[in-house]
Amino acid sequence: MRHCAATILLILSRLPAAAAGYAGIHVVDDATGSGVPLMELRTVSEQRFVSDNAGWIALSDPDLLGQTAWFHVSGPGYEVAKDGFGYAGLRLCPQAGGVVEIRVRRTQPAERLGRQTGRGRFCDSLLLGKTVPPEPENPFPVTGQDSVQAVPFGKGIFWLWGDTSVVSYPLGNFHTTCAVSDSVPDERGGFRFRYFTDESDPGRLRRMMPRDGNGVVWMQGLVNVPDKDGRETLVAHWGRFPGLAPVIEQGIAVFRAEDQTFQSVAGVPKEETWRFPRGHAVREGEWIYFASPLPHTRVRADLGNLSNPESYEALWFDPAARRWTWQREHAPTTQKEEADLLKAGTVAAADARFDLRDPAGNAVIMHGGSVRWNAHRQRWIFLGVATGGKDAPSFLGEVWYAESRSPDGPWTRTVKVASHPRYSFYNPVHHSFMDQRNGQIIHFEGTWSAEFSGNPLKTPRYDYNQILYRLDLNHPGLDPAQP
Repeated sequence: MRHCAATILLILSRLPAAAAGYAGIHVVDDATGSGVPLMELRTVSEQRFVSDNAGWIALSDPDLLGQTAWFHVSGPGYEVAKDGFGYAGLRLCPQAGGVVEIRVRRTQPAERLGRQTGRGRFCDSLLLGKTVPPEPENPFPVTGQDSVQAVPFGKGIFWLWGDTSVVSYPLGNFHTTCAVSDSVPDERGGFRFRYFTDESDPGRLRRMMPRDGNGVVWMQGLVNVPDKDGRETLVAHWGRFPGLAPVIEQGIAVFRAEDQTFQSVAGVPKEETWRFPRGHAVREGEWIYFASPLPHTRVRADLGNLSNPESYEALWFDPAARRWTWQREHAPTTQKEEADLLKAGTVAAADARFDLRDPAGNAVIMHGGSVRWNAHRQRWIFLGVATGGKDAPSFLGEVWYAESRSPDGPWTRTVKVASHPRYSFYNPVHHSFMDQRNGQIIHFEGTWSAEFSGNPLKTPRYDYNQILYRLDLNHPGLDPAQP
């Protein structure tokens, strides 16, 4: 048996007899002591190990057990000290049946809680004999889920995702996957999803927006409104796409309780770009605003208007009158279009609605996000991912926070709350139904994916799944975002 230098080995506890063949490595937040998910340990020979939702790694490699080894330690938003040669990591001597701890420092306001979707969220914890939250009911062989939408519905939460991958074949369900859950998450912020299944084959996920023809079916703008009899009704936009190419057909759909699927109730011309539910919806009084990525469109909050494309209004800058107006004729003036108008002098700086700037004064152009009212800050708050940007470490991985006194702006100041170097974290959404302490603590999640990042290394288990974060709005790093 090999032996390690005593100065390197730190055995904090012993594992249960059933896990005696493993060494437990626990990555924890130095400030809170909580396990940190999505932390990578990499050896000199390029072996890679990634911590699970509780921060555990179950190590069984015989070439590493009982051997003093260097581990590079990395993970978005967290770090360990570098040595004299600039390497961020440490030497460990993992012993079978023993536990070692790695303490990391959080470098961003947002705290990562873990992966929401896919199998094996606590895989390493289970191998080490730890007690973990239950997996989703009827989980099937789901390995990845893209771009979440979620709203309170009935006594729980209704969840909707885009493409869903499964273990048996690269092509899983590409006609929208849905689930319901209780409204209270587990201690890691996770929910126990109860997936809708195929009536003819309970072993398969249900195609929640079935359409004939080639292409994938994606849905967005999910909102819950009462029908004429006061019953909760889920409404969303649907579109059939040949991948990332322009839409083939689209419309507005409602969830039908009788057959538990979405059915189209209004067709929308494929050339139409804004007269339908978009992005993530939020309600203020009699209006529903759609953040795509910022609130440029709205409609009255009833089923009849939501289902009628002619009822939608867009926030448009009238160049002749030099003012903003909600109207139904013109497409909304986007953040990028406003930037061009600012450069041309058509829009005065004092009249800008979406001119978001970081603390250094650099423009931040958003790609996707959500807007919610926050009782703690007594303002509307935006959480979104930017498209690249000055010296950005990722193309679609930098998450920003902003505040405004109205959902349609002005939005002026923004600060970064999470970073994902060389990876994507797109279509983020703030789940206001998870708010705590009257909104002081909020939660948001987004899609962790190597797509669009240029990174050829996909993170095992985590890639193409939803990652959840927690954010304390009393964090001093958010102060520069106040309007």
